[in-house]
Amino acid sequence: TSLLNMVNGYIFPSKGTMKVLGKKFGEFDLRELRKSIGWVSSAIQERFYGHEKTEEIVVSGKYASIGLWKEAEKEDLERARYLLDTLGCIELASRDYQTLSQGEKQKVLIARALMSSPELLILDEPCTGLDIFAREHLLEMVDRLAQEKYGPNLIYVTHHVEEILPVFKNILLLQRGEIHSLGSSDELLTDENLSDFFETSIKVERIKNRNWINLVSK
Repeated sequence: TSLLNMVNGYIFPSKGTMKVLGKKFGEFDLRELRKSIGWVSSAIQERFYGHEKTEEIVVSGKYASIGLWKEAEKEDLERARYLLDTLGCIELASRDYQTLSQGEKQKVLIARALMSSPELLILDEPCTGLDIFAREHLLEMVDRLAQEKYGPNLIYVTHHVEEILPVFKNILLLQRGEIHSLGSSDELLTDENLSDFFETSIKVERIKNRNWINLVSK
């Protein structure tokens, strides 16, 4: 949480320097930085009113607001529908937000985060609360998004190794607020490294290009 707040410019590191999107903290307006970042988290999901239309919630991402204070413009609604269509959920556009499932809400919030064409998209535990089917559908969407030629840079936060997709090039393992290890999935997602990280014996199994972990019985 502290790291994400620093990336968004809400807090400063107590020492060292901080650069986000090539810009060094203290040398530019942080408000401008935040316009370049899309952030999806469960905390944001809980702040929307249930009666709002899905497409209106997506449009609100342009203004980084909770809801709209004026009627959405035609071109904004068209972009919102385009994003929903791109993410495979255009059928949700006219639905009330409160009628959506947890997985559908997450897709809508990702579309909202993309509304302002951010350079960086942060997905903070987006699969929390999803059943296994909804989770896999969401991960398929994230995989497509990460492979978009002109898509945003992506930071994906998770507690679950199996959510680390092959498309993710760099992995950072944080343990009690400190860096445990940093590198590629091949370097970090090993029996030895994850056993040290979780402080228990771990066996990593690779299935269909994804890594799954099991506890080793003593």
